[in-house]
Amino acid sequence: MATMAFLWRSLMVGTASCALAVGLPTAGHAHAIESTINYLDGELQLHSNFSTGDAAAGATVRLLQADGSPGEELGQMDANGVLTLTLPALQQGVLDVQIDGGPGHRDYLSLPMREGVVQIDAVSQGEHASTGWLALLGGAGAGAGLYGGTVLVGRVRRSRMG
Repeated sequence: MATMAFLWRSLMVGTASCALAVGLPTAGHAHAIESTINYLDGELQLHSNFSTGDAAAGATVRLLQADGSPGEELGQMDANGVLTLTLPALQQGVLDVQIDGGPGHRDYLSLPMREGVVQIDAVSQGEHASTGWLALLGGAGAGAGLYGGTVLVGRVRRSRMG
């Protein structure tokens, strides 16, 4: 009877570990924010949506300091995920902007400036949030599932032999 309880627990741990390994890494990108920026009627407009297509309403837009820490807040997205930006005066250089829809829901843009104007064709998006730990966690879960499955098969074989 104790062997059956152990087998059942091993099966449950193995199943849960495999489910974690398969499901968690993709869930980390389920609602990423995707942003575009353009000039419309002489104004710089930022449009942000979640990867599901829903507007990133209420997301905070801010400049980032040189060290990556939050800087000046530029505003919040309206109900349609749009914000007309007023950037600080900068003749030359790059402004780093964060669109913050909450933990795991952020986008980053690097805005190159020349003569005080954003060079739209040179804007780049950065992957600032590290997802390497998700792959590590998924690999650990897969390893635990494999180990649990191996133990389960070994226990079943030994119980049939003896």
